[in-house]
Amino acid sequence: MRGTGAAACAVILAAAVCAAFCVRPALPPGGRGVPWGTVVLLTGLYLVCELPGRRPFFGGSVPISAGSFFPLLLTAAFLLPPAAAALVAIPGSLAGRVENAPVAARRVWRTAQLVTTVWVASTVHGLLGGGATLGGPGPDLLPDFPYAVLPACVAALAFSLVLTALDGSILAAAERLPVRRAWSGLLPNSLGPHLVHGLAGLMMALLWRSSYGPLSALFVLLPMYISCWVFSQYHRQQAAHRATIRALVQAVDIKDTYTRGHSERVGQASVLIARELGMAEDRLEVLRFAGILHDIGKLGVPTRVLRKDGPLTPEERRVIELHPEYGHEIVRGIGFLGEARAAILHHHERLDGSGYPYGLSGREIPEFARVVAVADAFDAMTSTRSYRRGRPVPVAVEELKRCAGTQFDPQMVRALARAVERRGWAAETVAVTADEAVPSPGAGAGFVPQASRPRPPDGLDGADGLDGADRLDAAAERPR
Repeated sequence: MRGTGAAACAVILAAAVCAAFCVRPALPPGGRGVPWGTVVLLTGLYLVCELPGRRPFFGGSVPISAGSFFPLLLTAAFLLPPAAAALVAIPGSLAGRVENAPVAARRVWRTAQLVTTVWVASTVHGLLGGGATLGGPGPDLLPDFPYAVLPACVAALAFSLVLTALDGSILAAAERLPVRRAWSGLLPNSLGPHLVHGLAGLMMALLWRSSYGPLSALFVLLPMYISCWVFSQYHRQQAAHRATIRALVQAVDIKDTYTRGHSERVGQASVLIARELGMAEDRLEVLRFAGILHDIGKLGVPTRVLRKDGPLTPEERRVIELHPEYGHEIVRGIGFLGEARAAILHHHERLDGSGYPYGLSGREIPEFARVVAVADAFDAMTSTRSYRRGRPVPVAVEELKRCAGTQFDPQMVRALARAVERRGWAAETVAVTADEAVPSPGAGAGFVPQASRPRPPDGLDGADGLDGADRLDAAAERPR
């Protein structure tokens, strides 16, 4: 949320009013019969769990994030009446960690959101008779298992639905996004974790009601807390990986402005090919990194060569041909890249053995390198640059097919053709990649004839080698 605009304030106010109605039945004089002992214990436990995130000493290592302690809230939803369960969320939500401004608005929103969500989950659980399935402390009050799982899972589903709906609403209001886009992906990404939280909450509720008492329920919370810590560490590591990749790509884009955005699109096209080939999911992210970083070696090429107008000298061509090796040296110490390192080194090898830097041929060329080579050439031909227009996608695909078997692996070319035919190549992926677009004729006083625009030296586009003699030039650069 960049700021608390009028629309966001209206959504927060509406959520706060709704939350007030949710908790009102539990407050005096209507709160008779509420098990206040359970309410106080769960509220205090949730507050204690949220407080460490506000202390700098703990904040860097304790996994205080959305969902870390949802099992506690779902336990309250299973054990308490809806209004009483909703009260449990208030102190911890107000006292929890908020990293971004506006802090006050975020606290109010999070509190109202969780109060409403817990109330809905508790109501659904009660309507399905979930309370009666939890048993009690006596030997004659055993849990109705496995039926107890059904109301717990349905309540967790309701919890997830309401939470994601509210998340999407505030995103749409605060960021001025279309509602469909704001909600896109929220439920699929959160449903699984929330169901796991629901099962953990069910185990806590069963132990809480058992003869072992509330203290035994903490034995469920501890492993959940440890798993949250492990999960948060994994996400921090992934975020660090993405930041590393982003910094390297930005460095290349700054140095070689002609191909800005090219790296990200090559990564996207590489993943399209890999999906058609049925590659394992755990390899797709590494392949995407390979596509994004395939030209990282340009950092080792002199800027005067990269930005030279006109053809390259033989010496300059040899310098350009070193960029895969430069790239490999730059990333060789980045362990998480795995197979991507080989793709960076060999993405200019050709199937007939006439590529560089080592003249590998056929299956000697790593699989990732063969994928990236096709994706690189495809984007180079279809992208519009400031010095020429991109080719239509069908024309680029036909050119790749023409060069299959000599320059490109036919299997990778067929996979790209199928992927493009089935899923298309979105307009934003073929947008202008340099600072200045090519205007249409008659675009006004700012129009500069294309022939007078500077063009990059031979060898700077990805589809090198497509037309035989000019192996370092892109097919899209030459008249047919």
